[in-house]
Formats: sequence, C-alpha cells, structure tokens
Amino acid sequence: MKITDILQPSAILLNTTFATKDAALDAMIDALASGGHITKVEEARKAVFDREKIMSTGIGKGFALPHGKTNHITETVGAFMTLKEPLDFQALDQQPVTIIFMLIGRENTVGTHLRLLSRISRLMNKDSFRASITAAEKPEQVISLFTTEEEELG
Repeated sequence: MKITDILQPSAILLNTTFATKDAALDAMIDALASGGHITKVEEARKAVFDREKIMSTGIGKGFALPHGKTNHITETVGAFMTLKEPLDFQALDQQPVTIIFMLIGRENTVGTHLRLLSRISRLMNKDSFRASITAAEKPEQVISLFTTEEEELG
C-alpha cells in the first residue's frame, strides 16, 4: 500500500493555524470524518489521542506522525497538514512542528500500519522533500510530491 492510496485531497489541510496540538489533531480527524472514512468519529479520535498520551509522535525536524488503530474506519486513512505557525508537539528533538501526517489503521492491519509509518518517516526525513511539501499550496501538489517520492523509493 502506498501513501497516495490513503491520502485524499479533502484530508490535506495546508497553511493552517491552530493554537494547540489538540486543535490541529481534531481538525485532521474532522477532515477524515467529512470524507466518509470514519464510522465512529469519537472512537477514531480516542485512538489517536490515546496513542499520543503514551508518547509524543513529534518525531523531529519539524514533523509529527500521530497515529492510531481502530475498527471504526472503513479502511486505512491518512490526513496531512502544514502549519503557518509552528506548534509545540513535545517532539523528541524539542523543536516545534510545522508538518503533521496522521495515519489511522484498522486493528487487524498491523503490518500495513507499520509499513506505512516507516515509509512516511523515511520520506519526511529528507530535508528537500520537507521543503517542497511545506511550499505546496494545493492538495493536488502534495499528492503529486508524495507520488514522485514514492516512485523513487520503489
């Protein structure tokens, strides 16, 4: 499964501003819900927020990868966000976050979930890719950038 298989334009939020990490995560979950991929929104929200309580998903280099697993989704889904103003995400490197990729998978698809987390992390670790994706102004540009990078990964 590729990143572009789970990312829909309606769940790509660009140049946004939120006062808190929780508000940003809520907006991403709401975007996924409006796309019809979540059957029980509060259960999906709980899965993501419960995982975040265990340990911050702020990976570093201005990037966070919040995720969770629940059977209250139709299929594995992703949401993407860039922020105008950085947010404190309690990241491992103590740096604020400007790029967030949310992944929600079904409880019985652990292998797929882990492969997607790994693939997203590898792509977002590239400085040039983060710069390109931060400059994107339209959801279609984000999808195109992920498509190109995934083709290079193989």
